[in-house]
Amino acid sequence: MVLARPKILSEADGDCVGMERVDGRSPVLIVCEHASNALPASFGDLGLPDEVLSSHIAWDPGALAVARGISEGLDATLVYQRFSRLIYDCNRPPSSPGAMPETSEIYAIPGNKDLSAEERLTRTDALYVPFHDAIRGLIRDRRARGQDSIIVTVHSFTPVYHGRERAVELGILHDEDSRLADRMLAAATEAPLYRTERNQPYGPEDGVTHTLILHGLSNGLRNVMIEVRNDLVADDVGQGVMADYLKGLIQQSLDA
Repeated sequence: MVLARPKILSEADGDCVGMERVDGRSPVLIVCEHASNALPASFGDLGLPDEVLSSHIAWDPGALAVARGISEGLDATLVYQRFSRLIYDCNRPPSSPGAMPETSEIYAIPGNKDLSAEERLTRTDALYVPFHDAIRGLIRDRRARGQDSIIVTVHSFTPVYHGRERAVELGILHDEDSRLADRMLAAATEAPLYRTERNQPYGPEDGVTHTLILHGLSNGLRNVMIEVRNDLVADDVGQGVMADYLKGLIQQSLDA
């Protein structure tokens, strides 16, 4: 007899996947894996104080607002994870220690310490699997109706990491397929509003391109990962300016 694994999301928690503009006309499919710092009720606070749960280790501050701005500007479908990456980081495969980290930067995460294989599998089934299944379903449906898909993931990063300041303001990241990244970097050179760099402050060697590989490279789809420094998108004005700028870079790259 196989026992069912316990559910970690209640009806009050709702679905782990958020979708907007499902019928958007743009070929761009925007993904925001670290959109929220919310925790399912069954996990309490993971043993962390509020100031840590509101910090960048729990989510990508400003990323969802920027992603929504791009989505609105391009009429592009947006998919995002509704729960914190501290429960499961949907930009990491289940085999990665970073999928359910015991530590993040300088912080130990008591609620993730010494997870059993069963606990890890339960989280994977509840958060990772439905999130990426939703993206697969969208790509499949779009292909069936003759609509292209171009994967654009949106993230933010902290300006100070392990005590070191980061000068880069906007990162354009890619794995083996650099087609879209190359065009965006060229467009950014023509309109240099932010200090923009390739594969910074992270790159493929840091394991951050999982979603690009899973849905972009494996399907032969153009793809890019965008990283914005979170102090630049800390309020509505900054988020709006960044979203408009990125919308322009993306559109210019698609038109090229």
